[in-house]
Amino acid sequence: MVQEILMTAEGYGELQQELQELKTVRRSEIAEKIKVARGFGDLSENSEYDEAKNEQARMEARILQIEEQLKYVRIVDKDSLPRDMVSIGSRIKIWDCKYEEELEYRIVSSIENSQQLDTITDQSPVGRALLGHRVGETVEVEGPRGKFDIKILEVGV
Repeated sequence: MVQEILMTAEGYGELQQELQELKTVRRSEIAEKIKVARGFGDLSENSEYDEAKNEQARMEARILQIEEQLKYVRIVDKDSLPRDMVSIGSRIKIWDCKYEEELEYRIVSSIENSQQLDTITDQSPVGRALLGHRVGETVEVEGPRGKFDIKILEVGV
């Protein structure tokens, strides 16, 4: 059984935009590359043609992946987010106990394409550890370089 995917409205919009871009602009660009590469002659030894076909296969796989993910998305309603508990869509302020540093992040779904540096996915070690915890709690995170503690200072939207 496929689990529903919680996602912010912004992330959902970006995913839909990526899908639209792939289906329209990228498909026609790759079709043109294939057409040009065919003109180079013998397809059995045509690296340009092979590369264009591989690019087409990767793009079609990504289209299928996005379409499948979008079937199970439930957009997180910012108005219904708890103001004292970390969840997808929350903006959080934390205290890194190891480096004695205050940091601010937004928790997003792991399938969101956020390129912003102020996001943490729900599947990252920090994101997984923080989800469901409340303001004032200190959470132990097990990361690739060992364990460390984070204190939740604020939760907002």
